[in-house]
Amino acid sequence: MATINLRNESLVIGHFRNIKDRLFGVKRSKNEPYVATDGTGGGGLSGFDTLPVEMQFLIITFLSPQDLCRLGGTSRYWRALIQDPSLWKYFLLRDMPLWSSIDHLSMPDMESLERALSESSESESRDFMADYLKACPACCGLWHQSRPAYEAVTSFLKSMVVTAEPRFAMFGPGLEKLEVSLVTTMLNSPNILPVTGVTQRQINGIGSGISFMYSDQHKFNILTLYSTNRTERERARLENVDVHSRLFTQREDEDSGRPTFHLAPNVQEVCRAVDGFIFVTNAERGKESDEAKEREFAQIRAMLEPVWGPSSRPLLVLSCTAHEGPECPRVPCLKAAQWLKLSLLPNPWMVQDTVAETLSGLLDGILWLLRHSGIRL
Repeated sequence: MATINLRNESLVIGHFRNIKDRLFGVKRSKNEPYVATDGTGGGGLSGFDTLPVEMQFLIITFLSPQDLCRLGGTSRYWRALIQDPSLWKYFLLRDMPLWSSIDHLSMPDMESLERALSESSESESRDFMADYLKACPACCGLWHQSRPAYEAVTSFLKSMVVTAEPRFAMFGPGLEKLEVSLVTTMLNSPNILPVTGVTQRQINGIGSGISFMYSDQHKFNILTLYSTNRTERERARLENVDVHSRLFTQREDEDSGRPTFHLAPNVQEVCRAVDGFIFVTNAERGKESDEAKEREFAQIRAMLEPVWGPSSRPLLVLSCTAHEGPECPRVPCLKAAQWLKLSLLPNPWMVQDTVAETLSGLLDGILWLLRHSGIRL
């Protein structure tokens, strides 16, 4: 990874050098001073501009996106550097593994991003600067993306008809395979998410779920769907084996050979009744196989089939680890979004890093889920 970073840094510095040559001087060797083509000898360079491009790049890497945008407004030269696509592509590759959330609006185009910087040209058409500002958690709140008028109307109408207590179906391997139970922590953390009771609505014998209170004013209900009973789940966790899920019937697609899932009748009723979904994935690094990832994607697709309800219903993915810290390394949320193939879904979605032991990140995910369910916060 360090070798890749150094190579990417060298490529960005090379782009900077080309920009400086184009704006201020003729091609020259690395240690020669710049000579302006108009014979003035200075070419408009002064102060900070005269630093070697290696030093300029180093300084830039310590600035916030807001500071970079301000720097780009100081001169034509700095505007060219700050708007260089390779710089923001470098920032995306450097910073994305550190971000705690990503959603359907901020997910960058991974095909162009994963293309090596060496394959990019100075005429790169992708606006990686906009991608960064939309995806970076520190910036996305400042990025006000305008919505079409019909979307605003739809959101308004949705807020008028949504139930007073929206209901969400929660499922996924992260509920069952982690050392710490996310649900148990939720039920025993009144300072974070108070429990307000058990509702009386039943869905075909599955149960009524648990009602919680967000921010002391917004009630919502979570109906937890486990793959099997507690004894079998605990045995499977201790032995690190998969259990046969009673939520789905599994088949194999004849053409692709990949697994396909169909919902059990009582789960179909749940999917028709809920306002959104919470999928909990095991984000502990190295714990999930490629086969398991493929199975998770197929199960999500089965739950979100349009036949069960509108594709406007949101999906919150909790990318969950049992503990927090270096002893429990996690898969970056962007990687979780990739292996779950969330970009293929028509539904709005968000991946949020979460810790089962402390519920770190959970409230951010719940806030997003309530907003996309029509609750006015």
